[in-house]
Amino acid sequence: MDELTAAGITDPALRASYTECKRLNSLHGKTYYLATLLLPPAKRPFVHALYGFARYADEIVDDLNSKLTDEEKALELETWGNQVLKDIEAGKSSDHIGRALVDTVKRFDIPIAHFEAFLHSMTMDLTVSEYETFEDLMEYVYGSASVIGLQMVPILGSTSPEALAAAEKLGTAFQLANFIRDVGEDLDRGRIYLPISELKSHGVTHEALNERVLTPQIKSALQEQIARVRRLQAEAAPGIKLLSPESQACIEAASELYCGIVDEVEKIDFQIFEKRAKTSTWRRIKVAFPALLRARKAR
Repeated sequence: MDELTAAGITDPALRASYTECKRLNSLHGKTYYLATLLLPPAKRPFVHALYGFARYADEIVDDLNSKLTDEEKALELETWGNQVLKDIEAGKSSDHIGRALVDTVKRFDIPIAHFEAFLHSMTMDLTVSEYETFEDLMEYVYGSASVIGLQMVPILGSTSPEALAAAEKLGTAFQLANFIRDVGEDLDRGRIYLPISELKSHGVTHEALNERVLTPQIKSALQEQIARVRRLQAEAAPGIKLLSPESQACIEAASELYCGIVDEVEKIDFQIFEKRAKTSTWRRIKVAFPALLRARKAR
C-alpha cells in the first residue's frame, strides 16, 4: 500500500498536493527525507506537507537566481503566506502546496501560530542581516526552526506535553548546526547568523569574516557555537523517549545526522570557507540502517 493510501488520502487533488510536497522533500531535504522514511507510511505524507510549506516559502526568500528585489520578494512572500494562513483558518485551499498543509493542520490540530511564526522569520531574512546577541537571534530561530519541531510533535505522537519543549530545543540545535556549516554561503547572501557579540568576544570582526580565511579567533568562535549545539542536543535527548515508539527512531536518526554536521566541521578542521561540511553516505547508512530496524520493531 502506498503512503497516501495508508494515510487515508484519497482525493485526487489532495494526493497531487501531497505528492508535490514529497517531491520537494526528496529533492531538497536529503537528511530530512531519509529520516521521514523511518516513520510508518501513514505518517510520512504529513511530514512531507510540513516540509513542502517551509521549502516553498524559503525558496521565495533565498532563490539566488530570482530577478526580484528583496522588497518584491517580501511582497510575494506576504501575499502567498497570508493566503495560506487564510486557507488554514477556512479549512480548505486551492494552492498546490497549501492544500496538503491545510489538510495536515486540520487532521492534527496544529496551531496556526506556528506557521505565522515561521513566515515572520522568513520575512526577517529579507530585512535583517545580522543579530547582535543570541537572544536576538532566537527570535529568528524560533520561527525558522523551533516551530518545525513543535509542528511535528502532533504527527509523531507523544506521551507527555514535555515532548514539545524537547522538540523545540532539537529544532534549535538543527538550525544552529546549519549556521555553523553555512557561514560562507550566508555571507554570499549578505547575512551573518552567528551572534555578533559572541564573535566579538573571540576577537572576530566583520572584516575578518568577510576575508573568509580561518583564523584562531574564528575557530574559537566556532567551537563555542558547536558546544551550544551539543548541549541543546543532549538536553533534548530525553524528550525523544516521550514520542510514540514508532516515531522515536526517526527523530534519533535526524538528531544524529543533523547535529552531526558539527562533527563534520571538526573533521575538516573548521575550514568552512574552503569546504562544505557534509555527512558522508557511509555515515548516513550507518545511522539509518539500525534506526530502520528499531523502527520496524517498534511498529
